[in-house]
Amino acid sequence: MSTIHLSAPTVNPADLGKVAVLLGGTSAERDVSLMSGAGVLQALQSQGVNAFAFDPAERPLQELQVEGVDRCFIALHGRGGEDGTVQGALELLKIPYTGSGVMASSIAMDKVMTKRIWRFEGLPTPEWRLVANAHECEQALIALGAPMIVKPAREGSSIGLTKVTDVSQCAAAYAAAAQHDPEVLCEQFIEGEETTCPVLIVDGQAQALPVIRIVAPGGNYDYQNKYFTDDVKYLCPSQLDADEEAEIQREVVRAFKTLGCRGWARADVMIRKSDRQPFLLEINTSPGMTGHSLVPMSAKVAGLSYEQLCLHLLASASLDSSTR
Repeated sequence: MSTIHLSAPTVNPADLGKVAVLLGGTSAERDVSLMSGAGVLQALQSQGVNAFAFDPAERPLQELQVEGVDRCFIALHGRGGEDGTVQGALELLKIPYTGSGVMASSIAMDKVMTKRIWRFEGLPTPEWRLVANAHECEQALIALGAPMIVKPAREGSSIGLTKVTDVSQCAAAYAAAAQHDPEVLCEQFIEGEETTCPVLIVDGQAQALPVIRIVAPGGNYDYQNKYFTDDVKYLCPSQLDADEEAEIQREVVRAFKTLGCRGWARADVMIRKSDRQPFLLEINTSPGMTGHSLVPMSAKVAGLSYEQLCLHLLASASLDSSTR
C-alpha cells in the first residue's frame, strides 16, 4: 500500500461548472480556512475552473442557488463547516460538495463519538475520559496517568489543547478546553512518534497516501507551529520501516471506512515508543490546504501536484443522496 502512485485527473474544467470555494466561516479555525480557501481558489482558477470565493460568515448559503453554483469545494475547518451543518444545507440546496457527507462529518468532528466507534470496531485509540468540570479532570489524570492531553471534544488545529503532567494543572487545562466546547476530552498521552496519513478516494476505492512523520520543536506540534512557523520538520517519505508504514495505512483506511467518510480525509496517528503500536487520535474530514498543510505534501510524493489534487477533489463532489 505504501507504494501508491497517482496519475493526474483527466478532468475537463468546463465540465465542473460554476464552483464556489467555501472558506472562512465562523469557527475558531477561520484564519486557517481563509488560507486554505485562497490556495484552493488560486489552484482551481489556474486550471481553468470557473471558481469564486464564498464566505458563509458574510453571505447566506441560499445565495449559492441564486449564483447558479454547480458544486462547492469545502475549504472550511471546524464547527459550522466541517461538522455536517454546511453539508446538510448543501444537501437541501442539492449542490454537490467535496468531502464527507452529513453523518460522517458530524461524527468525525466529535472526537469522543469517533473514539467510541473506533473502539467498538477494534481500532486502536488512546484511553480517554469525557469530563464536565475541573474535579473530573483531576480524576481522569489519576485514572489515565500523566502526562495527559486535555482538549475540546469538537475542535481542531490543537486549539484549547493542554498537556497536563500534574494535578495542579487540571483546573487551568479544563478551563482552556471548556472555553471552546462544553464537552472536554481527557486523553492518555502516547509517548512516541507523531504521524499523519491522508486518505483519498481513487477510482471508487479508499487509498492511503504516503505517511508523513512530524518532528516538532520539543514535541510541541501546536497551533502556532502548525501554521505560522517553519520550525517543524515533515518527513515524507516518512523513513519508517516499510511494514510499519503499511500498518498505519491499513489502520487509517479502516478508520476512514468505519466512520463512513468519502472524498478525502487525514488521520493523525501516534506510534508508541515502547512497542511501536500505532494509535489513532482523530480524523479530519476537511483537511488544511495551506502552504504548511500535509495532504498536499503527501499527494505530491504520490505523484499529484497541489493543482491536480484540487481538481481531483472537486471532480469527486457529490451528495449523500447520490451515493446511496
